[in-house]
Amino acid sequence: MSKLILSLDGGGIRGAATTQFLTHVEKALQSTYQKSLRDCVDFYAGTSTGSLIALALATTDMDMQAINQLYSYGNAKKIFIKNRGLFEVDGINAPKYEAKGKTVTLKKYLGNARIKDVPEGKHILAVTYGIEKRRPYVIKSTEDEFQNLLSYQVADASSAAPTYFPTQDMKLPPDNEQGWLIDGGVIANNPTMCAIAEACRLWPESPRRVLSVGTGTRTRKINGPESQQWGALQWMLKGCIIDVLSDEKVVGYQAITISPQGSYIRVNAEMRPQPGFDKAPDDAMDDISQTNIKRLKGMGDFWFSRYGDAVIELLNDNYDGPSLDRIDPNNGMPVEYHLE
Repeated sequence: MSKLILSLDGGGIRGAATTQFLTHVEKALQSTYQKSLRDCVDFYAGTSTGSLIALALATTDMDMQAINQLYSYGNAKKIFIKNRGLFEVDGINAPKYEAKGKTVTLKKYLGNARIKDVPEGKHILAVTYGIEKRRPYVIKSTEDEFQNLLSYQVADASSAAPTYFPTQDMKLPPDNEQGWLIDGGVIANNPTMCAIAEACRLWPESPRRVLSVGTGTRTRKINGPESQQWGALQWMLKGCIIDVLSDEKVVGYQAITISPQGSYIRVNAEMRPQPGFDKAPDDAMDDISQTNIKRLKGMGDFWFSRYGDAVIELLNDNYDGPSLDRIDPNNGMPVEYHLE
């Protein structure tokens, strides 16, 4: 029997598009096949905001509608609380946002859930990065040493984006030593290849299907000639260096190339108007205005209108079409990938 991987990218508040899309998917699964999203997924993977969604699905009993409500204007205001230190310039010489609001909100919704709470036979991974040891941490249920880690703490670490939120400290196995962790997006904003590697190790004889969901692709132009004169400050302010480092396209290329025909769907689109989608959201990871959250959820609606039927059949192991990649902004339809 084939195994289904659900991989969810990072992107801050742009995760609202992901949860809106998956809420539609779950409703369709229930009405067509009397199944929940959880019934169809064998391996969950998430980075940053994607880790929150993945951990909620894998280690709690929240349904997609409840998870979607996490990405409301009210919750966003509690998470993105501006850092108001006296001589601090947000994002320049101090994190743009305080840590407390995010931590409290994650704990409220994920509660006392732990990595070990993933159902038997299923697995979860979340990506973060340890700055002192200069190494990635792929926190996963396949390793006994991670079983007792609290889900909200893992999500908090995986979403501690540099310049936006403070570094998170967490006691890590095997020695229970203090680690200082930042957003996994700096190394694997799209965790699909991490999940594929784990699935190959766990189930070497089983075919795999992959549903990989992004949070929208940024299209703002970075000034090439001007960048020749930039130092660290300009790269942060003008070059959006965090977004450059967290680009997900290479992983997308790797994943679709190694996946058998018809076994992979990548849900994503450029964040600009295109056929079928007139009101594009702001591409910032922290634009939490009510208008932008509404537009992000509108992007999730757009994705379902374009990918919904194929995704439902992929989840139910009935899909017989080509692998699908991101939406082509010229025609508003997913790019079909055919192996040569």
